[in-house]
Amino acid sequence: MYSYNQSAKLNMSIDKTVSTLFNEGEAPILRFYTWEKSFTVGISQKTETYAKRYPQYNNNCAKRMTGGGALFHGNDISYSLVLPTSYLQGLSVKESYENICTFLLNFYKSLGLDAHYAKDCEDITLSKSEFCQVGFEAYDIIANGLKIGGNAQKRSKNMIFQHGSIPLYSTSSNKESGSSLEDLGVNLSYEEAIEKLKDSFEKTFNTKLNTSSLNDKETEYLEQLLQD
Repeated sequence: MYSYNQSAKLNMSIDKTVSTLFNEGEAPILRFYTWEKSFTVGISQKTETYAKRYPQYNNNCAKRMTGGGALFHGNDISYSLVLPTSYLQGLSVKESYENICTFLLNFYKSLGLDAHYAKDCEDITLSKSEFCQVGFEAYDIIANGLKIGGNAQKRSKNMIFQHGSIPLYSTSSNKESGSSLEDLGVNLSYEEAIEKLKDSFEKTFNTKLNTSSLNDKETEYLEQLLQD
């Protein structure tokens, strides 16, 4: 499932739609999407706080279903994954998070980058921040010594939802945007990056992806969300 150059509100509403209506017996859903110039905040943060601080985003912002800090968009690709909890039966939250993020680690390695989890880097001190790209969580990915991207997870009894960001291009809009592939000397178009991400996902989990779109029930739910 693909969505290109969407507003923060629409992207987060689609994430909420596919996760809310997901049934345990269904096949997992993997979505890739890009953004207008916008930002999202973690579920415990307030969009108003950052909208006032960063007026250049013209209130193009939304709250994520997951935790974490403020994250700036417009130069990145994001993914969201919904799957039954039975697929990762017996794994703790951290173990399932590491399992899913493996395809991202392999994606960065396929680009020739020295990629590791922050917990495995001796020179990285784990820390919290109000900005996603500034703090260091255990399973943040460090590529050539720089933190790149960010991921977050939400779980229910029957479903695991995870989404994250892969920054492609440098931005000078604010220092809290973090590092990008361009900063690391890797230049990819959005289309090239998505193809490489798909390839990494298929190889990592020994699966085959099929293209799909929102069904009628999901489209109706999404339209109602946007009206509300």
